Amino acid sequence: MDPSLHELWHSASGSPFQPAVGKGSQFLVGFVLLLLGLGLTGGFAFNRSLVGLPVYGVPAGLVIASPMASPVASAPNQPLFRAVASSTRQIYQLLKCISFAPKVDVQLTHYGIRFAADHSRVMQGVAFLDQSLFTKYTLNWPEDAETTPRFQMNLSAFLEALQIFGATDAAARAAKTDADAYRSNLRNYRPDAFSHQTLDMPGTCCLVYEEDGSPLGVILEESDIKTQCEIATYTPESPDDIPFDRDDLSFKVIMQARWLLDSLSELSPLSPAKIAISALPNAPYLKLASGGAISSASVDFSNGRDLLETFSVREPWIQSFKFDLVKSASEAMRIATKVSFRGDAQGVLSLQFMVEGEGGLTSFLDFRFVPYITQEDEDESESESDEGY
Repeated sequence: MDPSLHELWHSASGSPFQPAVGKGSQFLVGFVLLLLGLGLTGGFAFNRSLVGLPVYGVPAGLVIASPMASPVASAPNQPLFRAVASSTRQIYQLLKCISFAPKVDVQLTHYGIRFAADHSRVMQGVAFLDQSLFTKYTLNWPEDAETTPRFQMNLSAFLEALQIFGATDAAARAAKTDADAYRSNLRNYRPDAFSHQTLDMPGTCCLVYEEDGSPLGVILEESDIKTQCEIATYTPESPDDIPFDRDDLSFKVIMQARWLLDSLSELSPLSPAKIAISALPNAPYLKLASGGAISSASVDFSNGRDLLETFSVREPWIQSFKFDLVKSASEAMRIATKVSFRGDAQGVLSLQFMVEGEGGLTSFLDFRFVPYITQEDEDESESESDEGY
């Protein structure tokens, strides 16, 4: 292929044709022009003369021909959003990390897709799929618009659609596990030598959002098999993001994500209800502590470059959070390379994970947690309520 034609093709995909008349008005405009042309033709039939030719004949021919020759009537329907990915593996891994909520809020932007999951307004997880993850990404929306298309959908159904071709491999591994009771647990999660993931078979995933309010289309194609799914969309409830003040941080720690995962694994056998996180300018610096009915445990992190790449504490910060909510981010800890551990002056905890994907692409996952109300605040609220009664 000529390189100039290849560049022209890429540039054309980023600037799709926009018809002068909208999709919903094309039939009405064409029908009106056709009636006007027939009327002018009838007038010329009753006054066939040299004077009537420029008055009736020529306009009639132009009006009748315009609906057929105009690009308005023949322009292809452009969807509101369309993105094509060569693999669903990284998309599935990122969205799996925020699957703690049944529904997810989706926002389409010119830079990527933002998925936000919320749990009772005390935990929030955000996964951003950058446009670099897709081989083709088109959003037919004004770039200077204040808002971009948003909707809600069932995240579980979307994840199942992405794994349609991988379900065969999962079923095969499950059958081998039942047949071989002595097979190790670690090996059960590994793909076989001839699985689709190991062979890296060619396949594409196309996401299509025709118009506002329409279902999200998922088109998966692998070899000669093509599967099309439609995920129902809902009107977004527009929940506010959990406020986190980046300009008023009490502490900031950057470390390997697996250290945080190992710490939660050490505390998990106690089945704790809460986890206390302490960031101090002196020893023990960073501390994770929890307690059960009969015992308690804690994990301390020393301030060293081999353990904490970045450690900055402006003031002592001690807050408690629900252990199960923090543990919900363990999937992100498993696939991420690094984590930015931050807390603001209001007590909100932020865990931002950096995930390195195929081809050197980097994605980010952001989790925010609201702390428990301290016992003093609870006592004050109870006393105020008693005085009110």
